[in-house]
Parts: sequence; C-alpha cells; structure tokens
Amino acid sequence: MKLNELLRGLTVLSATADLDMEISDVSYDSRATKQGDLFVAMTGFAVDGHTFIGKAAAAGAAAVLCEKVPAEEGIPYVQVADSRRALAVVGANWFGHPADHMTMVGITGTNGKTTTTYLLKAILEQVLGAKVGLIGTNQNMIGDEVIPTERTTPESFEVQRLFARMRDAGCTHVVMEVSSHALVLDRVYGVEYEVGVFTNLTQDHLDFHHTMEEYCDAKSILFRSCRYGVYNADDSWSDRLMGAATCEKLSYGVKAAADLRAENIELESDHIAFAAVTNEGSTDIRVGIPGRFMVYNTLDVLGAALALGVSVGQSAKVLAGVKPVKGRVEVVPTPGKDYTILIDYAHSPDGLENVLRSVKDFAKGRTVALFGCGGDRDRTKRPKMGRIAAEIADFVMVTTDNPRTEKPADIIADILPGMANIDTPYVVVEDRIEAIHYCMDHALPGDVIVLCGKGHETYQEIDHVKHHMDEREIVAEHLSAQTNG
Repeated sequence: MKLNELLRGLTVLSATADLDMEISDVSYDSRATKQGDLFVAMTGFAVDGHTFIGKAAAAGAAAVLCEKVPAEEGIPYVQVADSRRALAVVGANWFGHPADHMTMVGITGTNGKTTTTYLLKAILEQVLGAKVGLIGTNQNMIGDEVIPTERTTPESFEVQRLFARMRDAGCTHVVMEVSSHALVLDRVYGVEYEVGVFTNLTQDHLDFHHTMEEYCDAKSILFRSCRYGVYNADDSWSDRLMGAATCEKLSYGVKAAADLRAENIELESDHIAFAAVTNEGSTDIRVGIPGRFMVYNTLDVLGAALALGVSVGQSAKVLAGVKPVKGRVEVVPTPGKDYTILIDYAHSPDGLENVLRSVKDFAKGRTVALFGCGGDRDRTKRPKMGRIAAEIADFVMVTTDNPRTEKPADIIADILPGMANIDTPYVVVEDRIEAIHYCMDHALPGDVIVLCGKGHETYQEIDHVKHHMDEREIVAEHLSAQTNG
C-alpha cells in the first residue's frame, strides 16, 4: 500500500518521506520492524517510541510516522500531532476499515464486562442467526473459534487486524470489552459503535487514572462514539459519565427510575429470576448463574439487545439456557464432598463485595473468602478489600494473587490493616496453592469456598514470568491426594 493511502484521514505537519512510496507492513515495536515497514513511534507512559527510531531504521523501516522530528539525520519521516491516534487511523486504512462492515457493540465498566459480552453473543447468534466476533478478558472469539488474548483491549493496529479477521470470516457483529486504558490510549480511536454499554464504576486502576473522576471520564469516551448508550441508572457515576454523551440513551436499574427495570427479584444458589419491566410490559427472566450482581449483568444485556432490535421476550428464551462464564462464579467439581468451591475473577473492592454478598445469599454453611491483591497495581484498594472480606465472609484466607515484581509479604502487609478490629477469623498463607489446600482441608459441611481474583487465568505472574497455575487443577489434584492419602 502506498504511504499516502495509509495516511488518509491524517493531518501531516511535515514530511521528508516520499508519500508515493510503497509500504510493505506497519510496525510500532522496533524489535518487530522489517524491511519496508512504516514504523510508528508513539509516546508511551513507560517508554517513548521515538527513542527507538534509529533501531527501526536499522531494521529496514522505509519511513517513520512520529510526533517529534527524528534526531537522526536522513531517516524519512512523516510528522503528525498524535502518533498514537495516527496508528489507529493507519490500522483502519491498512485493513480496509473492517469495523464499517460489521455492527459494533462496546461494553465498558469496572465489573461485569465479560459476562455481558458472552450473554449478548449468545442472544445475537440464537435470535438473529448472526456470526459474532468477541474481544475480551477471557479470550477473543470468531464465531466458535477461540483466540487467546493477553489483555482486554489490544493495541489499535491489532484491534483492526482482529476486526479484519472477523470481517473476512463472515462476522456480522462484534461484541467487545472496551477498557478505560483502551479508551484513553486511543486503541479504539475512530471505531463507531452501534451500541455502547456501561455496567458500573468502582475503584480500580487508580494507579493509571489517579482519581475516580479521571477513571469515569475515560469510560465516558465510549458514549461519544456510539449510536445508542445503555447505562446503569443505579450507579452513582452515571450522571457524570453520560453527561457528555452524544448518543441516544437507554437506562436500566433496580432502584432508580429506568427504561428497563428488574422487579420481583429471586436469588437462588443456582440461578436468578426477575420480571423485566419496560413501558411495553413485563417479561419473566431466568438465568442459571447465581449472584445479585447477575441481575445487573442481565439487565444490561437485555438493554443492548433491545437497542439491536431483539425483544426482551426473545432474549429471555436464550438466557434461560445459557451456561456460566468461565471464572465468573464458576463451580469447581468436588465429588463426594459436602462443601462447594467457586472460582471468581473478583479483584477489585466492588467485585469482591459483590461475589461474597451473593454467596451469603445462598450458602448453607460458612462463606470462606480466599483472596490476595495484584502487585504493581493500585495499593489503596488493598486494605479496602481486606475490610470487605472480613466484614462479609465468615472465614478469610489472605494469600497472593499475581505479585508481579512486588514481594507477596509486602502486598499482604497492605491488606491486613483493613481487617483490624473485625472479629472474623483469618489465616495468612503466602503460597496460593497451599492456601487452597488449607481451605479444603479445614472445610466444614455446607461451606462455600470462594477462590477470588484469578478467575479465568491459568497462570500466576511473578517477576515478569507467568507460571502455570490453574485453580481447577489444584482442587482436583488435592481431592485426589485426599482420597488416595
């Protein structure tokens, strides 16, 4: 593709590169740059891509797209005001604007994004006969094909590459989690969504956003790039988040006045049920996933489906048969035991509170919370999570999550002050595998043990290395050892 075709839609401030030259590929990591590439130098939060222009040129880059004129002489360049946004535009041009050929749905919020994407995908497939692409925390999917993922929303060029694969595979719809990082870092810049969904906003990622106001404003970007905005009217941040929205709005809630409401809510150990009420009437809803928070996850799905032309009644039939999402209130088999083990991705204060309160609704015995906090992330949420666990659970196991480059003992030391002056018994076991064994060995009849934080993850990250750790395997192996021991 010619360079000037790649630059379509961008304002060029200055250039020494021949705009008619052929570009063989696009790269934004000098280590992956090849002969004939356009290298995009982005100013990052950790590193500045402009410092790698020389390496990219040495690797054979034909030209550089940048914000700062290269210090090295003789390197052909194109200067723009914002190279991060430019990468998104270049990606769309390179792949032929694939998002324009599909109906795009974006889900943002602190909790509930993954469950929402899976439920909505099921509805679109079964009601509309759509082929649906999914981009999310657990994995990416093209129809039934699973594509592993490293982060919730990839870099913009990779997003466009995924969109192109989905378009070429015949996808009619894309349902994707849109993280606050992705919105601020322009990973989805230029993507026009038919529907944007807001689940909720609670403390998380303040190591990146610094304040809840900044976090909220990051999420709000989505609602200036969609046609319909479906939002949680019960969330205290909704007024600020939707204040600058340019889309048509559809609200849902349990407490507040809303376009779509849940009434007569029933919470059971294996399902939720409620009446979904709109100005057109009431529809009975039943979903075989437990938890009070699932009421909201279901409402936002019903709202998004409505915006896409699917009636509440049509959605209800699909939701009645959906299976739980991996790592979200996931029941781990414990044959022959009189206790239950659940795995949940809860890794924020609100996520932890939601899952523990939901378990308290149906647990016949104790609610046992096993959790830790991730290293190199927001430290202020650690004592808050300790307090929540101690206030709600009947027994708490404090352990590690993904310590990353921090010492596990230091992370645990940040958690424990939140548990002070609360009578709930707790034990600290730094090794997460040993902590799981302890909870199983000391379980009482009717207990529900909630393994919080890892969810769908099958690894533990320590010093930049991901070590295999699947909590399902850990439980199964210890059950076998107990039986054979």
